[in-house]
Amino acid sequence: MHAFILAGGFATRLWPLTEKRAKPLLPLAGVPLVEYLVRDIPEDIPITISTNAVFKDAFESWTAAFGRSNIEILIEDVKSDDQKLGALGATAQWITDARINDDVLLLTGDNYCGFSFDAFLAAASEDTTLIAVHDIGDLNKAKAFGTVIADGTKVKGFEEKPKEPKTTLVNTGCSLLPKSVLSILVEHAKEHPDNVGGVFEELLNRGKPITCFSFCEPWFDIGSFDAYIEATKELIGDRVIEEEGSTIGQTTCQGSVVIGERSSVSGSQLTDTVVFEDCIIEDCVLEDCVLDKGCTLKGIDLTGKMLREGTILERK
Repeated sequence: MHAFILAGGFATRLWPLTEKRAKPLLPLAGVPLVEYLVRDIPEDIPITISTNAVFKDAFESWTAAFGRSNIEILIEDVKSDDQKLGALGATAQWITDARINDDVLLLTGDNYCGFSFDAFLAAASEDTTLIAVHDIGDLNKAKAFGTVIADGTKVKGFEEKPKEPKTTLVNTGCSLLPKSVLSILVEHAKEHPDNVGGVFEELLNRGKPITCFSFCEPWFDIGSFDAYIEATKELIGDRVIEEEGSTIGQTTCQGSVVIGERSSVSGSQLTDTVVFEDCIIEDCVLEDCVLDKGCTLKGIDLTGKMLREGTILERK
């Protein structure tokens, strides 16, 4: 088995946080998002992470710091969305170029999956595609995702962002593809390089069995500012995370608060706010905010804002 993590998107909906940082490397509750996936993949499974040229150095630095020997960073030599192969296209090219002849654990790097990969892999059947699904319990919310129509664990069909969903089961970006279907993926990607979910419909159309692994642990698709804040609140709860070298003085913190490495906060009030590394916050009131690295705020009140790296705001 070989794990392949898709991490090459430019995530424009999360700009400016992702202007210089890959979305899978965004810290979630103090941990890079992709790290939640990687640290739960069994040690004997080699991992390839596919990203783009813009984020090459960042991924290589993270890999070196993480310290797992069987991680490869695969660079797609593009610097904008319009140059990309597409998620399925990148997967197909890797399968072809690396001559992959193993089952593939295919993951999207911008999803947080709270279940155990050991449990997921234990649910697999020979020569059968397995997908992880989560019941979000709300038909209106299901409209934003790819939904999965199932009879027990047997998958009967899919709907891509349906206007009138038939189910609240959603596909979570985690699948196990047996090596027998990889040729179908490669063939399908030639005409549909952007849609990973479409390959599962193609497998059903060709009579290939698909089963689903349903889990109730937390799952987040970090696709927007609201989703990022919501995921942070869910994982942290009412507490404060102070990372190495950070300081907090004469400050009230409410809800979910993260203070990044070497950041300092004084004389302020923070509510449901994430502060990245190397920031200085003095005499501020911040609520539902995310501050990228190196920001300086003095005497500022903000609600519901994302600030780009190096922002300086000082009330005169």
